Amino acid sequence: MSLKEISDLTGASVATVSRVLNNPEYQCQNHEMTERIRRTARELNYVPNQYARQLKMEDRKNGSPESRQFVIDILLARFHSLEDDPFFAELYRYAETECHRQNCIPGKILNVPDISAADMERGRARADGLLILGKCPSDVFEVLLRRYKGIIAIDRNPMDYMVDEITCNGAEAASMAVEYLLELGHTQIAYVGDCTMEARYTGYYESLLNHKISLIYEYIVPTNQTREEGYRAFDRLASLQKPPSAVFCANDVTALGFLQAMKERNGRKKKQVYRPAVIAIDDIEESTHFSPMLTTIQIPKGDMVHLAVLSLKDRLQGGHQECIRLELPCHLMVRESSGMYMP
Repeated sequence: MSLKEISDLTGASVATVSRVLNNPEYQCQNHEMTERIRRTARELNYVPNQYARQLKMEDRKNGSPESRQFVIDILLARFHSLEDDPFFAELYRYAETECHRQNCIPGKILNVPDISAADMERGRARADGLLILGKCPSDVFEVLLRRYKGIIAIDRNPMDYMVDEITCNGAEAASMAVEYLLELGHTQIAYVGDCTMEARYTGYYESLLNHKISLIYEYIVPTNQTREEGYRAFDRLASLQKPPSAVFCANDVTALGFLQAMKERNGRKKKQVYRPAVIAIDDIEESTHFSPMLTTIQIPKGDMVHLAVLSLKDRLQGGHQECIRLELPCHLMVRESSGMYMP
């Protein structure tokens, strides 16, 4: 399958198809066209021609693990579809592009309900390896380990060396966010996000306790980390007799919902305006397009995916045997939303 054939099927130019498939950050002016190109490439098992030509020229390596073209399924562990969370949608785009670069074929997009007892009975999956995006329930691993020759997971929270992992420590990312707010002079800091076995919540309250700042439980808003719940969280905090001066949201999507509500509720008010400093974790693309631009902790999505595909390919080629864990650093991205509070 060539770029020209994808171009004919989608109506996009060959140059546009090439940009979309070779650059996970590239977006057409028409977002639907970007998704159409990627969907068509997935359906046709697109692999860049340069790799196909290289394989044909390497007859002496034919059939060796080094030259074999691996199929890699992708499991969305926390969500049912890519539309549910922009962070994981962006991770998937990086994964798709990296598979092409490494002469691998992106396979099926799965979610947890797809992994059932029936899958175990059928034995091995058609794909060689599995890339897990997000935190996967531990009881699912028994099925996955029987089905796939190699598995690697990308998440913010480690999984005790059950499979290969590429992580970015969620507790440290949260601590970095809270420490920055403390440096700005905020001591009344709210948390909006998941509170159940969540490393980011742990990082939040431990940072406050390390500075001898007591938890104020009405400042903690448990959510499923969606835009809608972030929107509602604004009204809950704004209605308090003494609302917090800063808000740490567990992910960017929640923070963008919170900021949207803040804009709509405040409008052009000159009195009784509530505009806390807001910070989050992820650094999704929309965080720089929203107004105000979101201060956030950047998770290195591109590097995490690059190392994940390389590590998975190495295991499938008979390389490393022990489970590995690679932890990458995160970075503070200071933008407008953290400087809005006026005491």
